[in-house]
Amino acid sequence: LRLVAVLRAVLEGEKAAVLKRDHHLPLSFHRRQEELKFSVGLQRLQHRVREIQALRDNEGTGRDGAPQELPTLILEAVKELEAVKQQVLKRIQIWKRQQQLAGNGAIFEENLAPLQKRCEDLVEVYFQLQQQAMAASAELGPELLPRLLERLSELLSSLVKR
Repeated sequence: LRLVAVLRAVLEGEKAAVLKRDHHLPLSFHRRQEELKFSVGLQRLQHRVREIQALRDNEGTGRDGAPQELPTLILEAVKELEAVKQQVLKRIQIWKRQQQLAGNGAIFEENLAPLQKRCEDLVEVYFQLQQQAMAASAELGPELLPRLLERLSELLSSLVKR
């Protein structure tokens, strides 16, 4: 019984150290926080794409300043897409690591549905953004459009490869 008491005390000490290192928050909190960050980033990105579409639609009605604003909006949307992609890639890396640790007996949630949903949502926004960039080719110009399309292509390629 003394041995069990000593082991229990050691394990409780290790548990306390892990919780202290992780800012006193359980793992589920960190996962939920990460999910919310992704959700907010994706919503911001979808809003940005709708904003680009609205700007392109209003351009035909003679709105002043649209040709100058459109390239800026598209470039900002690409930056946001890259940031959200990095969140997805980070989550994929965590999943891979958890899979490795499962070989040593760690708890592993094999459900890939949430990760797949993230990737599908990101690819959907990617295609919408690419479509908007192609539709705005006149405003983007012959120099910016190829660079932008190449950047988008690299973004999709890195997501698919991982």
